[in-house]
Amino acid sequence: MHDLPAINKIIAEAKQALKDAGSPQWQDGHPSRGMIVNDITHHQSWALVLDNQVVGVATLQPGPEKSYQELAGGSWHNDNDHYLTIHRVAIGNQCRGKHLSDFLFSNLLTVGQEKGFSDFRLDTHQKNLAMQKIAKKFNFQYRGTVEVDDRIDPHRLAYELNLPTNSLPVEYHVDNNFMKPLIHKN
Repeated sequence: MHDLPAINKIIAEAKQALKDAGSPQWQDGHPSRGMIVNDITHHQSWALVLDNQVVGVATLQPGPEKSYQELAGGSWHNDNDHYLTIHRVAIGNQCRGKHLSDFLFSNLLTVGQEKGFSDFRLDTHQKNLAMQKIAKKFNFQYRGTVEVDDRIDPHRLAYELNLPTNSLPVEYHVDNNFMKPLIHKN
């Protein structure tokens, strides 16, 4: 929760960047401060930290995702409820263009796998070219369109990534502090 002001600032910057790019995504008040607080309190929010500053954020939310139950123009490759949805991805203005979303996505997928998930989904607006680019870069496959809770334009492109399942047992629980033992204080 102590990172909430930094996360809210990053979300506000991302909303403005989407608006400047001509996308109606996130222009209806989503994601709200309440949604961000809910993500944090349910241990679904992940912060990307660089030089002791929060520079990015994303949510890993376990399925089933209500808006993904009706997919138009395609089908899910793995049509079960055991998947993680990547939501509310944002990189702060000071780090935009530095490819930190690659690092953020790599870590999100690693955390998801450590939690026992091999299937990941996300959605984005057709005008959000940055998110489409990162989805394609990580081999997410376009599966069709979904309708989300958005008062301006609810139509979203839906993507899915199906990774091979890991047969090795997970011997520990991964939480938002899994890197803490690796950080050495000077």
